[in-house]
Parts: sequence; structure tokens; C-alpha cells
Amino acid sequence: MTALRVLIADDNPVVRAGLASLLATAQDMEVVAQAADGHEALSLTRRHAPDVILLDVRMPGVDGISALPHLVQLAPVMMLTYSQEADIVREALLLGAGGYLVHGEFTPEDLVRAVRDVREGRAHFTTTAASALLANLRTSSQPQRNVARSSERLHNSVLFGLSSREVEIMDLIASGMSNQQIAATCFISEKTVKNHINRIFAKLQSTSRSEAIARWLGTARPGVSGHG
Repeated sequence: MTALRVLIADDNPVVRAGLASLLATAQDMEVVAQAADGHEALSLTRRHAPDVILLDVRMPGVDGISALPHLVQLAPVMMLTYSQEADIVREALLLGAGGYLVHGEFTPEDLVRAVRDVREGRAHFTTTAASALLANLRTSSQPQRNVARSSERLHNSVLFGLSSREVEIMDLIASGMSNQQIAATCFISEKTVKNHINRIFAKLQSTSRSEAIARWLGTARPGVSGHG
């Protein structure tokens, strides 16, 4: 069996030696080179053509994140680091890392399995990295949902010919507000609210609040009859 060739890039020689010792327990793995920074990692990768690169995030000179986009073009890369920040985990994955292990969260067996997995294109994460990524995705998805909602509101206003004020009032209707609540929110009289609603219903071809809401939210279309 051909040995799986590994390059270790970490500025701490003790960490490099420790990782090399762990990988030596696997008969099918061979550490072919060790680098102290991203620049050396790139140079040694070109020279030794490893099957997998283990890459630290923070190193003097060229750090791991800076070297990552260049290294992933040459071999699969797994981040192996103490850095647990959600933004760093996300950036590493966006730049092409095939996995992210945090020191202290894996056994020798976990490390060997992760190296094999990344070589085969299977992502591998330790608990902290996975949790950080999940938290980051949840946070970053909120603005996207807001953008999507704004886009939807713009599309609907154009589709139905609503003014910006009518869009605002239709959104409040859809949220379940009464005419009195809408008047208070918009600082207008209830009579003005009713006038706006009459125009909105005409444009949405609706005869009730529920029908207007259904059309506005896309669950019904103009020309489809229905009463709420």
C-alpha cells in the first residue's frame, strides 16, 4: 500500500513533532515535510507533493489563512489549530479547507481518521469548530432573510402597484394589527387607515383582510376568488 503523504505546517516545533508522532502510529501515513509558516508550507508542498496538508492558522510571516487559497490548489488542506473563532472557521472553509480540528479535542485515532477523510474529500470537524460554524451561519443568515424580505416587498409593491405607504400598511395588516394599532404605529387617523386599506384591497383584488394577506404573502394570486 502506498503511504499517505502528509505535510505539517505549524510555527511551534513541539506541536509539529507531536503531530508527526501521532501520525507515525498509522502504518499507511508518512510525514514528508514540516513547515514553520505559510510561505515555507507552499514551497515544501511544491517540492514534496503531499496528499494532505495540516495547516495552523496563526503563524509569523505568512499565516495559514493567507497561504490557504494557494495550498488548496495543490493538495487537500485540513486546518489544525488552537483558533476557535467562528469567523476564522468560516473563512477557512470558504477558502477551501476540507476540515477544521481544534487542538485538545481529538484523539490520535481521530486525527488519523480525519486525515484519511479529508484526503477522500469528506469534511471533518471537532466539536468547537462545528459549533462555531453553526453559530456563524445562524447569525449571517438573518441579514440575508431581511434582504430577501425587502426584495419580496419591492416585488409585491411593483406587482400590485402599491405606494410605499400602502406597502407599509399592508405589512402591518399581514402582521395582524388592527386599524387602531396601524393608526397609532403610522401616526395617522383611523379614517386615513381605512382609506388606505380600501385602495390596497382594490389593487390586490381582495374583499377581506385574510384574502389580501394571502395575496400579499404569495399564497394566492390576483384573479383567484376567495373570501376570508
